[in-house]
Amino acid sequence: MTRRGRWVLAAVLLAVLVMLALGWRGWAARQATKQQAQAAIVKEPVIDLTAVDIATARMREISTGVPVSGALKAVKTAVVKARVPGELQGLTVREGDTVTAGQVIARIEPGEYSQRVRQAEQQADAARAQVDITQRQYDNNAALVNQGFISRTALDTSMANLNAAKSSHGAALAAAEVARKSVSDTVLRAPISGQVSQRLAQPGERVAPEARIVEIVDVSQLELEAALSPADSVAVRMGQTASLAIEGVAHSVQATVARINPSTQAGSRSVLIYLKVQPTPGLRQGLFAQGQLATELQTVLAVPLSAVRTDKPLPYVQMVENERIAHRTVETGARGAVDKETVVAVKGLAEGALVLRGAAGALREGTAVRMAASARP
Repeated sequence: MTRRGRWVLAAVLLAVLVMLALGWRGWAARQATKQQAQAAIVKEPVIDLTAVDIATARMREISTGVPVSGALKAVKTAVVKARVPGELQGLTVREGDTVTAGQVIARIEPGEYSQRVRQAEQQADAARAQVDITQRQYDNNAALVNQGFISRTALDTSMANLNAAKSSHGAALAAAEVARKSVSDTVLRAPISGQVSQRLAQPGERVAPEARIVEIVDVSQLELEAALSPADSVAVRMGQTASLAIEGVAHSVQATVARINPSTQAGSRSVLIYLKVQPTPGLRQGLFAQGQLATELQTVLAVPLSAVRTDKPLPYVQMVENERIAHRTVETGARGAVDKETVVAVKGLAEGALVLRGAAGALREGTAVRMAASARP
C-alpha cells in the first residue's frame, strides 16, 4: 500500500470513530432524558379525593327568589308613659319580668290630684247652690209678672241669670270629671301582656308628662321587616314562604309573608315587606335574620355553591377528567337550597360532571387525583 493510501485509510477510520462517538453521546442524552421523565412521573404528587370532596352536576328543582334580611320585631310592643307630672312610686318591674294586660306597674304620687278633685267637687256644689237660688228668683219673678207687679224685662233677666248659673254648674261638673281623670291617670297599667324590655325611670324620680317609664314586648309573635328593591318586590305575594337563618339559632326558621307595604320608602324607593316568623324557643326582638324568599320553582343543572370558585376573572369549577384536575369556566344563575345545601344553577357543564367542593381547596390544573370508591358515581 502506498503512503497516500495509508493516509486515506487513516482518515476514514477517524471519521468512523467520530461518528460513533457522536452517536453514543446522542444515545446517552436520550437515555438521560428518558430517565429524568420517568423520575418526574414517579415524583408527581397524586391527590386523594373522598366523597366529601366530590359533587355531581345534576338537574335539580330549586326554589328561586329574592334575598331578605333584617332584624326581628315584635308584632305587639308598647311603651308605658306618664300622663301627668309627679313623683314616680311603686315601680318594681325590671327587664325580663312578665306582666299581664291591665296590671298596675307604677303610680304617680296622687296627693295633689286628689285635692284638685275635692276642690272641683266643692266648686260644683257651689254652682249647684247658685242654680237653686236663681231658680227660686225666676219662679218668684214669674209669679209677679203674672200679677202685673214687675215687667216682662225683669223676668227675662231672671231667665238669663238662671241659664248662666246652670252653665256654670255644668262647667264645674266637667272640671270635676277632668280632675278625677287626672287621679286615674296617676295609675300606670300595662296595656298588653308580655315582658319588660326596658325600664327607663326609677322610683322616686319626678317625671314629666309623656315621660317613658317601661317598654313591654310580646315575643310570642315576631315578624321580620325586610326592604326589597322595586324590581324584586314585583314577584312577592302574600303567603310566600322563606327559610331564615337567625343568629344564635342552630336550625333554619320558616317565615310567611304577612303584609306588603303598598308604598315605597322615600329616598331609597325600597318596598317593605313583613314576614310572620314561626314561633321558635329562644327568639328575641332585635335578632338579625337573613334568608331567601321563594318566589318560583325551577329545574336547572346545579352544583353546590361552594364548588364555584371566584379567584379568577370569571367564575369556574374544578372538574375531575381522566384522573386529573381541569378548570372549566361557568355561568352562574339562580340559587336555592336542596337537602340543606345551597346550590347554584350553572351553564357550561354537562350533566354528571364531577366537580370539587370548596372544602377540597384550590388545585392546579392538571394535578393528578385518585378518587376513593365511595366518591365515584
